[in-house]
Parts: sequence; C-alpha cells; structure tokens
Amino acid sequence: MEKFFKLNEHGTNTKTEVTAGITTFLAMAYILAVNPTMLGDAGMNAQGVFLATALSAALATLIMGLFANYPIALASGMGLNAYFAYTICLGELKDMPNAWQVALTAILVEGIIFILLSLFKFRETLVNKIPANLKYGITAGIGLFITFIGLQNADIVKADASTLVALGDIGTAPVALALIGVVLIAIMMHFKVKGAILWGILATWILGIFAQLGGWYVVNPEVGMYSLIPEIKGIGDFLPNFGTLGETAFKFDFNFMINNVLQFAVIVFAFLFVDLFDTVGTLIGVANKGNLLDKDGALPRAGRALLSDAIGTVAGACLGTSTVTSYVESSAGVAEGGRTGLTAVTTAVFFLLAIFFWPIFSVIPGFATAPALIVVGLFMLSNVLKMKFEGDMADVIGGFLAVIMMPFSYSIANGIMFGMLAWVLVKLCTGKWRDIHPIMYIVFALFALRIITLVI
Repeated sequence: MEKFFKLNEHGTNTKTEVTAGITTFLAMAYILAVNPTMLGDAGMNAQGVFLATALSAALATLIMGLFANYPIALASGMGLNAYFAYTICLGELKDMPNAWQVALTAILVEGIIFILLSLFKFRETLVNKIPANLKYGITAGIGLFITFIGLQNADIVKADASTLVALGDIGTAPVALALIGVVLIAIMMHFKVKGAILWGILATWILGIFAQLGGWYVVNPEVGMYSLIPEIKGIGDFLPNFGTLGETAFKFDFNFMINNVLQFAVIVFAFLFVDLFDTVGTLIGVANKGNLLDKDGALPRAGRALLSDAIGTVAGACLGTSTVTSYVESSAGVAEGGRTGLTAVTTAVFFLLAIFFWPIFSVIPGFATAPALIVVGLFMLSNVLKMKFEGDMADVIGGFLAVIMMPFSYSIANGIMFGMLAWVLVKLCTGKWRDIHPIMYIVFALFALRIITLVI
C-alpha cells in the first residue's frame, strides 16, 4: 500500500486516506438520488440510471486512484445531466422518441474526443484560449439553470400564463419541505457537517414520510405524488437488478448522428465545452487545496488525471448515464487529509456498495432532491463574483449573455452559443480582431451555422 500510493512521501497514512475517501463519498453521494430523477424525466429507466451512475462513478474513480494517484472522485456531473435531460431530451429533441439515446451517443463521442485531446495534451492548451469572463459566466449560468430546475421539481415556482413563472403554493407539503431542506443543508454546512447535502436530502425525505403518515402529503400517482415509504419485502429487494442496466447500457443512436451532422455537432460541443472547464477547474482547485501542485503551479501527472476523466466519460455513456466528470466535492476528502489515490479507491468502493440500496433511493421524491440542486446551483453561481462587469465590452456582454440565456431560454447550449457569438462580434466591431484566437473563430462559425439552421 505504501509503495504503490507513496503514502509517506505525501505525508499521510492508510487510516487518514480511508477516512478522507468516506468523507468524499458522503459529500457527493447525493448524485445517486438526483441523477435517476433527472434522467428519468428524460424517459430513461430510473433504476438502470442508478446502477449506471454508481458503477461508472466507481470505475472512473478507481482509475483516477490507481492510474493517476490523485484523491479525486468522479461521477455524473451536475449541470451536464441537466443539459442532457432538459435541454436535449425535453427541449431540442422533445418530439423524438428515445431522444436520450442521441444524448448518450453525443457523450460517447465527447469522451472519445477527450481521450484523443488528452493523449495529445491539447486539452490543457484549449482551456486557456477561452476568455475568462465567458468561463465564469457559463459556470454561473449553469448554476442558475440547475437552481431553476430544483425550484420547479419542488413546485416552488410554477408556470403562469401571464408572467411565465410564479410562486407555487407554499402551503403544500412538497414546497414547504423543499424550502425546509434548503435551510437544513445551510445549517449543516455552517457547522461543517460532512455530507451535508446528502443528509439534507435524507432529512427532507424523512420529513416527507411523516407528512404522508400525518395526511399532509397525499399519495396520488396521477399528479406525480407517489408513496414515500419504501416497500421492502425481504433482503432480496436489496440485491441489484442488473437487468435494468440492459435498459440503458449501449443504447446509442448513430443514425441521428449521420443524418443530422450539424445539430449533433452542436450537442457534442456543448457537452465538450462544459466538461472541459469543469474538469480542468476541479482538478486544479482540488490539487491546490491539497498542496499537490508543483513549485511552478502545474499539476503533476495532469495527463493521467485528464485521461482518467475521459475514460470515465466513455464508460458512463456505455453504461447509460450522463457525462462522468471530476467532482469538486473531492475537496471535502482532501480537507480531511486525503493526498493519494487511496482516498479515491475508498470512495470507489463505497459507490460499489451503494448499488445495494436502490429500494431507498427509488422512493426519494423530487422535492427532497430539489434542495441539493438549489445549493449546488448556489455554489456554481458564486463564479459570478470572479466576472468583470466593466472594461472590455466583449467580455462583459459575452459573459452576461452566458449567465442569463441559460435559465431564461432553458438551455445550457443557448447560453454558451449567445455568449460566444456576442464576444466575437463585439471584438470584431470594435477593431479588436487581433484578440480573437483562431479557435474562437471556429466556435463562432459552428454556432453561426446553428443559428442559420434555427432560422431557416
């Protein structure tokens, strides 16, 4: 163990690493409740998504630990799953049966591209050529988008014919309990409770059970109000039903890719772009927190870490889940002293153990996972503090459009598209064409073609 992970060299030990791994798992296990709900909305088999999420997280995290020797865990990324479900499946391709198969195909292609970019060390270079304001604006916009989805899932906001959105009925159990859940998570975070988001989900669900038993929450499947009490008949109910994985694994639609090249390319690019900055930013941020960067501020074994992430994305697509990416929650384990891949291996083991708890995760309602979406959205929105709202107007308007177009047009891809188009156009019209890197011209052309196809 010492020889393989170099524990002494990193100033750690087995006990510390295992504790850190458990902490990381608790911090990010909420994805096991959130992902099946979100991808289930897109028409996928929820239990199959649960298994795919747990298995792909375990595999990708194991590779990160053994191959790159970093205390970084991976799982289906927040924001990327929202783009998968609500922008593609329930948005652009809403009239297409099994649109989720197109989305999985796009993730597969994205993962393969990332593997190639990682092998040629192009990924690190690419991330430096996109304007900082756009990077921060896109992340902040995704935060607002995720928050909006959480508010909708709990009926805190609802559709309105006059104003498009309005406040929901705060006297109903789902709305009230979701708001209580947000407060509970905030309180636990204040007291630095490990796994606060996960415990917040579970606490909200348990409060929902009491509401059901007391008659406040009324079961009515016709309006989406399902029983919150798990029906467990025996120990056999906890055995994973791998047959459901057959409903999601290797379900690709290459015909759409061939017949709709431009539209498919835009979908892939949005996945690629968001995952690119999310991964690089997470790796640098977590490594910096654990003092794992070298004297020049570079990340040793960066190629291995990025390749691990890319392989995880391909594995996730094959199993049937949205883009697998590095989790910033890994910083929770690093804060506990995790410094090597043994932390990641421990987290991977717990993701494997989680597959036996589907009977629990299957009854957790949308209003219980909504607080997680809202709080994660808060953290992503905080990137707006890094944005500049004065100076170069290309940076200002580009970043601003990236932020607002995601929630207001209900599409992550639209936010990226309008932000980048505006940035290039303002640069050109103000005579600053020398500031535009060739890669931005390529991106501009791609999105300009997309606009043309939407208009024609």
